[in-house]
Amino acid sequence: MQNALSVDVEDWFQVGAFETVIDRKDWDSLECRVERNTDAVMALFDEAAIKATFFTLGWVAQRYPALIRRIADAGHEIGSHGYGHERVFTLTPDQFAANIERARKLLEDASGEKVTGYRAPSFSIDQRTPWAHEILADQGYLYSSSVAPVKHDHYGWAEAPRFAFRPIEGSDFLEIPVTTAELGSKRLAAGGGGFFRLLPYAFSKWAIRQVNERDNRPAVIYFHPWEIDPEQPRVTNAPIKSRLRHYTKLDAMADKLRRLPQDFHWERLDSVVAREQARLA
Repeated sequence: MQNALSVDVEDWFQVGAFETVIDRKDWDSLECRVERNTDAVMALFDEAAIKATFFTLGWVAQRYPALIRRIADAGHEIGSHGYGHERVFTLTPDQFAANIERARKLLEDASGEKVTGYRAPSFSIDQRTPWAHEILADQGYLYSSSVAPVKHDHYGWAEAPRFAFRPIEGSDFLEIPVTTAELGSKRLAAGGGGFFRLLPYAFSKWAIRQVNERDNRPAVIYFHPWEIDPEQPRVTNAPIKSRLRHYTKLDAMADKLRRLPQDFHWERLDSVVAREQARLA
């Protein structure tokens, strides 16, 4: 089974956990570590001969176009993560359309490649934003991986399907949710990020194996470049829950990532999308 590995390219100060304590207008004055961390992620992937999808902020592409070109030249897929990590449900439909159009132009100009995939910041496409998929399709995107079909205090659409589905009637546009597992009647978040970093590796291995072997579906796993950077600055005025989630086990993340290709096969998300389109045809 070929699974999809993806990276949400944003810097340490742009995460949802810190959005109430770090002002956007201060972003350019903070220490940017996204370039060095993303290069380190690509080095990890090179070790294992992995090609992945990098859902990247337009804000990053605007400031580091050479990084975007390096990602593309290494054979990875460039996807859009929106412009400035604005959650979809905080935008009007017109604002969302302008946001993703701006980000896409920056990413395509920097990479020299067409961008066909999108991931919403903080998985913020849910029951409040039924219009978002249609806007993405209207702009020529082929797929989104923006739904977390779980209950969570920051995001989640618990009623959404667990696996690839077509959210627009009569359209081939696909939504590819991040991975969840099942334990009895409970649906568990198992798509990567903090869950992968904070929980024992054995949990992720069990979850991916369940999806591959029991459900016969590919897993969709994600993480962020800042998650392999234990030396990043500390945000001391953030809520303690946010700090614990963000900083715990940063020093263990790289070694955990190295274990994934030992146990499973990984590829770009657009390759998984192509197979899912054929399956749903």
